Amino acid sequence: MDALLEHASPYLALLGALVLAFPIGWNRERHGKNIMGVRTFPLVAVGACGYILIAREFIGDASPDATARVLQGLMTGIGFVGGGAILKHDDHVTGTASAASIWLVGAVGAAAGFGYWGHAIALAALNWAVITCFGWLKGRGSAKG
Repeated sequence: MDALLEHASPYLALLGALVLAFPIGWNRERHGKNIMGVRTFPLVAVGACGYILIAREFIGDASPDATARVLQGLMTGIGFVGGGAILKHDDHVTGTASAASIWLVGAVGAAAGFGYWGHAIALAALNWAVITCFGWLKGRGSAKG
C-alpha cells in the first residue's frame, strides 16, 4: 500500500494544487474581476507544482541551490503572467489583486509540489479570504466615499 501511495503522490500533489487554486479562480471569474479565472488560477498552481515535482526528480533533494533557482524562475515567470492582469485606464489601475493572487497561487502549487500541505492550504485560504473579505470591505468603504 505504501508503494502505491508513493507512486500516486505526485499526481495527488497536482490534483491538490488544482483543488486549492480553484476557489480563488472561481471568485475572480464570478465577480468579473479579470480575464483570469477558473482556468488560469488552477493551471498556474498545477504548473508550479509540476515544475517543482520535475525539479525534485531531476535534481533530487541534495542540491538546495538548484532548487532555489527553480523557485526563482517560477516566481519571475508567474510574475509576468500576473502582470498581464494589470490594466491602466487613464488614471485608474485595475487587476492588481488578481495579479497578486495569481502570484500567490504559484506559491500554493510550489508548496504542494514540495509536499508542504499546511503551507499550501494556509496560502490558499489566506488568498481566498483576502480577495473575498477585503474586497467586501473595499466595496463598503468606496460606497461611503
